Amino acid sequence: MIVHGSSISPFVRKVLVFVAEKGLATQHTPTGIGPKSAEFMEISPFGKIPAFEDGDYKLCDSSAIVHYIDAAYPQKSLIPAEPRARGKTVWFDEYADTIMFAAFAPIFFNRVLASRIGLPVDLGAADKAEAEAVPPVLDYLETIVTDSGYLIEDRLTLADIAVCAPLANAGFAGMVVDSARYPRAAAYTSAILARPSFDVLIAQDRKALGL
Repeated sequence: MIVHGSSISPFVRKVLVFVAEKGLATQHTPTGIGPKSAEFMEISPFGKIPAFEDGDYKLCDSSAIVHYIDAAYPQKSLIPAEPRARGKTVWFDEYADTIMFAAFAPIFFNRVLASRIGLPVDLGAADKAEAEAVPPVLDYLETIVTDSGYLIEDRLTLADIAVCAPLANAGFAGMVVDSARYPRAAAYTSAILARPSFDVLIAQDRKALGL
């Protein structure tokens, strides 16, 4: 099993954490911004990360990959089978990949990544995202964390992994969830990101970014 892509990407991080939480061995091949090899493009036709191989099976897109992994390796399932819980899990995965990513990406890109890869920095865009896009995301997160400390079925699922993956990048940009304004979201985020599956990757990414 091989996962291609930089773990600085929330989408790659989601797959790597998912695999780790299932207790599966994987080879991680970092691939970031820039031209991709012909071999990579065969797996991911539009050059997006992550790309994935399991023997002769090749797949791209983080959500497609984790659904394949959970079905192919059903031990310790992280995607619920019960229909309503499964539907909510798929929603949270989509929410993280679209709404959350769009809210946090300008902050991470402009405050952390752009200067490191020689691209223009727009701190105004980062400030605007933090002021306007982030609060509704955290307001919602505050309402959906259950008393168990998870989002679905009182246990860790893809929902938690997907939702917390982009929050790690917010942390790289110096953002923390305000525990006074968002006590449940702050406690939840801290607990999930402290799991070894996240913590190891976050430490590696901080070192790679020089943070």
